[in-house]
Amino acid sequence: MSDSGLLPDDYRDFLEHLKTQVRQARVRATRVVNTELLLLYWDIGRAILDRQAAEGWGSKVIDRLAVDLRSEFPEMRGFSRSNLHYMRKIASAWPRSAFVQQAVGQIPWGHVTVLIDRLDDQESRDWYAAAAFERGWSRNVLSHQIRNRLDQRIGAAPSNFTDHLPTGDSDLAQQLVRDPYVFDFLDLTDRVAERELEAALMARLERFLLELGHGFAFVGRQYHFDVDGDDFYIDLLFFNWIQARFVVVELKVGRFEPEYVGKLGFYVSWIDDNLRDHNQHAPTIGILLCAGRNDNVVRYSLAGTTAPLAVADYTYDTLPAPVRELVPTDDELASAMGETLTHLAETPSSRADTEQ
Repeated sequence: MSDSGLLPDDYRDFLEHLKTQVRQARVRATRVVNTELLLLYWDIGRAILDRQAAEGWGSKVIDRLAVDLRSEFPEMRGFSRSNLHYMRKIASAWPRSAFVQQAVGQIPWGHVTVLIDRLDDQESRDWYAAAAFERGWSRNVLSHQIRNRLDQRIGAAPSNFTDHLPTGDSDLAQQLVRDPYVFDFLDLTDRVAERELEAALMARLERFLLELGHGFAFVGRQYHFDVDGDDFYIDLLFFNWIQARFVVVELKVGRFEPEYVGKLGFYVSWIDDNLRDHNQHAPTIGILLCAGRNDNVVRYSLAGTTAPLAVADYTYDTLPAPVRELVPTDDELASAMGETLTHLAETPSSRADTEQ
């Protein structure tokens, strides 16, 4: 017994077990409620479509429906004119069964409207719906990923993973790499001092990790190790907890050069031998981020190494030209990023195992 003999010794464990059950039940209940709401919206949208097709109803009828439904159900906030139009669109875009059997039925209504607004083809809508559900994206994150065409960038970088990783694992590793990496979240509108840029990067560190991909946790910047007295420093070291593997990232401020592959391969080999738990962790991979590349030069360079590596561009080319001219140089970006991550590593309360 504990607590002066009033409670059994295992009471706290029992309480934690019940708390877990309650939380899981609440999550399931929320999902059921969300799915039922989406099915209601689909049914309303389908009914409107059918009436419009059969009787030629126009937009004025939808305006009146919005007024009357809100009057009848004032506690429900979903019967605005714009939402009724969205209901029509989802009834056209998905079959009713999709909201029970597919990921679109598990994400909030606001996410569904983003899919309708931002995407025209159904395959892309379903891809982003599944990704948003699996990774728990907010509505803003979903919009960001669509805007930067995540579905087209994942796995697009040239690599030698199929040559140096087991079948199946090579496909998983390829999914960790994007091409290009987009750093447009550095929406700076004036040339700034390094200290101000560091503050901007700190405020946007979550976006930086998000751009890296799903499940990346920061391990260290300028990660130091020595080999028989010779010192070496890895630009950025991450651990992807989804795939349980270390990821070595090297940032180059210019175009790709073949000699970069040798150094990155050396870093990957050392991490694989010295930090990786071979009983629990997948093989270490390396990602080289460059400001431009010749794909044939990359192909020949990767063929000459036994380490699993990928080469990707990074860019902020989608910024408007006047703003892009004011964005810090690659050297300033690399330096400030290092300062930011060093500060993060030295501040335990700010350490971020943030998802991308």
